[in-house]
Amino acid sequence: MQVKLNVLATAAALLIGGTAYAQDLVVKIGHVGPTSGAIAHLGKDNENGARMAIDELNAKGVTIGGKKAKFELLAEDDAADPKQGTAVANKLVDAKVNGVIGHLNSGTTIPASKIYSDAGIPQISPSATNPAYTRQGFKTAFRVVADDAHLGGTLGRYATKELKGKTIAVIDDRTAYGQGVAEEFAKAVTASGGSVAERQFTNDKATDFTAILTAVKAKKPDVIFFGGMDAVAGPMLRQMKQLGINAKFMGGDGICTADLPKLSGGSMGDGQVVCAEAGGVEGEQKKGMDDFKAAYKKKFGIDVQIYAPYVYDAVNVMVAAMVKAGSADPKVYLPVLAKTEGYKGVTGTIAFDEKGDIKNGALTLYTYKGGNREQIAVVR
Repeated sequence: MQVKLNVLATAAALLIGGTAYAQDLVVKIGHVGPTSGAIAHLGKDNENGARMAIDELNAKGVTIGGKKAKFELLAEDDAADPKQGTAVANKLVDAKVNGVIGHLNSGTTIPASKIYSDAGIPQISPSATNPAYTRQGFKTAFRVVADDAHLGGTLGRYATKELKGKTIAVIDDRTAYGQGVAEEFAKAVTASGGSVAERQFTNDKATDFTAILTAVKAKKPDVIFFGGMDAVAGPMLRQMKQLGINAKFMGGDGICTADLPKLSGGSMGDGQVVCAEAGGVEGEQKKGMDDFKAAYKKKFGIDVQIYAPYVYDAVNVMVAAMVKAGSADPKVYLPVLAKTEGYKGVTGTIAFDEKGDIKNGALTLYTYKGGNREQIAVVR
């Protein structure tokens, strides 16, 4: 009798397990960003954006191909280091993720992209802006922000035409992102009739800029452009003030964060910093972004730094392609993802071109007043 009961119990367990398996589809979404190191605040911001999207998708009860999907976030830390970036990319491939959102930096996104391409896993970067990322011919690579050619070019033209920069100095941190955006900025300055009077280089872990800023000061610049991240830009601004350099300070989205005033130790003058963020909304779309930021603060107790809304959109665009394809299998939904058109996200309307770049990507120009970031304009 006991044996019969055990057999029945086993059969019941198998039946229940089989039913659950038939109904539930586990979808693993990988996310990679630097959640340790100098820009951990940006990596955590990205991860929070992914977590917010995943939690909402699970609450909605999304179905893919007739099965209820259960989304799992596999979050990894690449510490903004290319070697660690490729290591965690391999880890996610081994975990058989259905898609990857990330990485944050161009320097980690580009080497990792080959690993995802070789495995046939779709990858959407919410923040890597170096043009090389989507120009390698990988069908799996996408991004939801404008690239450095657009971002650096817009800032270069702004420096000469709007800020009337006559003597312009350019500094970069030699990373794939920093060097890339600085070169695009310098090209646009020259094309706009301006001239770059000084080029200097640092690295993404430097804290002392006395030597390079002294060389820059000798040229009496009215504009200084820095290609790099806020963790370096903050101390640089502080040392500029100590050396009596009153030039306008410009940079890309890497410096355009909520933490920049704090990182500069309150040394920024009102309107001194002009930066650009890849992306931007205006008019009716602005409400969606404002609502997202309010929901983010309620959920995590902190303000959005910069990229979280783009991560949120990237997750949702990827899942929308799975739903439309009726499958979370990368090879089935990848062609659908590539044809994304007219997706209404909190960061604006998303469509991809043949390279995987966002079409008609917007940029938002910002400055800082009273320690707060203020929008100047949205440009395309």
